[in-house]
Amino acid sequence: MKKTTRYFETLYTRYNKRSLCNPDPLQFLYDYPAVREREIAALVAACFAYGNVKQIIKTVSWVLNAAGSSPRQFALSATPDKLARIFKGFKYRFTAEQEIISFWLAVKTILQKYGSLEDCFLAYYTPADETVLPALKGFARELRRGCDLHSLVPDPDKKSALKRLNLFLRWMVRKDEVDPGGWAKISPAQLLVPLDVHMHRIAQKLDLTKRNAADITAVLEISAALKKYCPHDPIKYDFCLTRFGIRDDMSYDDL
Repeated sequence: MKKTTRYFETLYTRYNKRSLCNPDPLQFLYDYPAVREREIAALVAACFAYGNVKQIIKTVSWVLNAAGSSPRQFALSATPDKLARIFKGFKYRFTAEQEIISFWLAVKTILQKYGSLEDCFLAYYTPADETVLPALKGFARELRRGCDLHSLVPDPDKKSALKRLNLFLRWMVRKDEVDPGGWAKISPAQLLVPLDVHMHRIAQKLDLTKRNAADITAVLEISAALKKYCPHDPIKYDFCLTRFGIRDDMSYDDL
């Protein structure tokens, strides 16, 4: 059944709380007050946000601990040999040792070329665009340039929902009690919903989409539907909606 703006705002007020963040890889971002450190920690957390949430938390924690107190300096000082020693035998679902090495080297290349992940994204960003999709695709291509990141960064030229990169953007662009923000030059109005099977099921339940496939077309459709309820910040509802079905004390039936 279609909901009202009041319904979504009530959910936001009630459930958009940092106390409800656990379990969520977002929780790691609160340890990085500096934006240039946070953006790299956020990319790590987002790229590994696939699979069982408990295993995600465990893996992100391990990777960030391996990077030390400054993920930025870790990336800038990375060499293939150093990374091979640190991540020898690394395995998380579809991500193995060579891919995580390639990931850190890709981040290093971007930092050396642009100065920051944000400046890389802004190189493709146009404020007049309806959504961040063109810039997001350019950013993904930069990450994948010259290396195989098949499990961590999806091919932006396919029909992928780009869920993890949209999640990364939500964390870095929005700023409230839950999302720490830091990328102030990008409009929250252009953000797209981080869509996975879980969020797709919720969106169908709330009549935000009729599509059966959780693809980029569904992402655009759901994001446009949410924009009717909050034109300047449509993805503000993502966190509170995805608590249902993730937390043991919050059920789909309560929506």
